[in-house]
Amino acid sequence: MSFLRALLSSARLARRSPARAAHAAAPSPGDRAAFGDDLLLDAPDDRIAPALVAAAHGSYAPASELLAATRERAEWEDRDRYTLRLATFAHHRQDWLTDWLLAAPHDPDALLVQAELEVSRALDLPAPADRLRPARPLIDAAAAGSPRDPVPWRIALDHARGAQAGHGTFEGLWEQAVRRSSHHYGCHVAALKYLAAQGSTYRECFDFAEQAAEDALPGSLIQALPLRAAFALLSDGAAPPSLAVDLAARVDKAADLAIALSAEYDRGDPWAAEIRNVLAYVLAGRERWTEALAEFRRIGPHATSFPWASLTDDPLGRFLEARETARALAVADPPPAPDRARPQGARRWTPGRSRSDGHYA
Repeated sequence: MSFLRALLSSARLARRSPARAAHAAAPSPGDRAAFGDDLLLDAPDDRIAPALVAAAHGSYAPASELLAATRERAEWEDRDRYTLRLATFAHHRQDWLTDWLLAAPHDPDALLVQAELEVSRALDLPAPADRLRPARPLIDAAAAGSPRDPVPWRIALDHARGAQAGHGTFEGLWEQAVRRSSHHYGCHVAALKYLAAQGSTYRECFDFAEQAAEDALPGSLIQALPLRAAFALLSDGAAPPSLAVDLAARVDKAADLAIALSAEYDRGDPWAAEIRNVLAYVLAGRERWTEALAEFRRIGPHATSFPWASLTDDPLGRFLEARETARALAVADPPPAPDRARPQGARRWTPGRSRSDGHYA
């Protein structure tokens, strides 16, 4: 059995087990005016904002309460997102997390944030394998302290990618992850990243992403997994005229699936923000300007660092550039074609090349 088939088989086997609680989208913030003045990069939602403010003042209590609530309620997608946000904050300001670990050294939530912090720090550096060793005991402790939780296993999957673990090791971790939450988006993204880091072709990455999307629950963010493969292809410098016909068709199919997924969420919903940012990037890269403009309107004020930060040191500036180009070129936008006519004086928007070490971001 090929490695790709093994990963998909493990996920399908887990999906036959009793269903676990699916993520419930946060209440809609309402239909906000398109292109408002309150544009923010990575604006926190109402649940994590107080935890970040408290951490800025050196207090870990709100973060502890928030992650404990996600663990007790099995809100695994929220737990993963909040762990990532808190670890990102701790990367610049760690005193509150240090105090938390000193006060509760066996707290699975504190250990989870520290594990994510150690792994993400190592992955940002050249040759991360040696630097990843201290994170392994933290991951194991977080997993032991929260046995139902897939998030430590998502971190373990990222750890395995950085450590260049073999297929057998990764498959074992993957089975543990999907056994706990067979539709967990973060774990599927981690698997896609691993495949790319192991030298899988774009077509193989699309194979995995498309099958996972086909097996996903209605409304699941896993339906946007092919979009991540499409972004990787376009950000690697494959401009529309240079795309092979079959890959171009798969990029457009991924975008179509993500457009349908985006339409299931309210405009300005922070839960769908990152997917919509990636979708806007891919649609712009395919010169589907009218659809790109529609996604920018759905994004509202919620610009996200990914994907723009993987292309530039000024992600908000890149976002605004893409949005303005879409606004200028969406007039009478015909079906996608590399040689379409542009309004007089309009400048072609180029997707840009990913600054990641591999061919997948």
